[in-house]
Amino acid sequence: MKTSIRSKSFTIGMVLFLVIILLLSIFSAYYLNRLSWKTSTILKENHYSVVYARQMSEALININQGITNSFLTNKTPDASVINKGFILFSKSLELEKNNLTESGEAQLASGIEKTYNEFRVSVSEYIKSPDSDSSVMYIQTRVDTLYKQLMLLSQMNENAIEVRTNDAKVSSKKYTLQMTFIGTICFLFAYGFTFYFSSYFNERFYELYNGIKELVASKYNHKIHLDGNDELHEISLVVNEMAAELDKSKQKMSVPLQRDLKENENLEDIQDLRNFLVMMKNLEKQARDLISKIEKKQL
Repeated sequence: MKTSIRSKSFTIGMVLFLVIILLLSIFSAYYLNRLSWKTSTILKENHYSVVYARQMSEALININQGITNSFLTNKTPDASVINKGFILFSKSLELEKNNLTESGEAQLASGIEKTYNEFRVSVSEYIKSPDSDSSVMYIQTRVDTLYKQLMLLSQMNENAIEVRTNDAKVSSKKYTLQMTFIGTICFLFAYGFTFYFSSYFNERFYELYNGIKELVASKYNHKIHLDGNDELHEISLVVNEMAAELDKSKQKMSVPLQRDLKENENLEDIQDLRNFLVMMKNLEKQARDLISKIEKKQL
């Protein structure tokens, strides 16, 4: 059974290109996912902790301002403002306790919670008796301690963000080099096969073209040699067979032609033979013109 050009060489080329595209897609997706995971880890684990620390600091400042203004103006503290600050602080603290990622962060969050509970109790006592100077002083010491703890929490996560960001940059350069290497290898494979593929068919088409050209030039003894078992090989066999038939016809007509012309008294037979020769000459001329046009286009 003959082998089709499309089903063998062409199919192999298409499969190779699909494999290369698949490999590039897989490696690209893998490295992109790795970088995405690293950047999302920075956002999820550290950036949120910095946000929670800032929210707790803002709530602490609002509560402390309410206590300080109340003490300086001898007025009762605004319970709604203070309660709102406590709600924000408690909510942010719970979120932070569920987002512990760095070494020592759990102990720091526990210390913040302990200091916050003491601060909250002292504020509640001050609201009940706002004239107590000692309560105000104790509240201020708790505020200072809480503020330092929150600053330490924020700095801890900011340092972690910097470290992870640098790691993501290094990984990005590493993945870029690896993808460049893989892409270069795939390109060389694709280029090599394309060169082989084009050279293979160029040689076969050129051989077939020269064979037909020799046939048009009435060199019927020229043979086209194309190995393989594809359509081009079958075409070469057909052309070789046609050239052999023409060569036989030419040899038969070369010697008996003059004798037949002298002996044959039938003018119609002579005219038919002349018409046949004229037709063959016209076919040869048309073939030469066609080859000439092809060669001009190649130039």
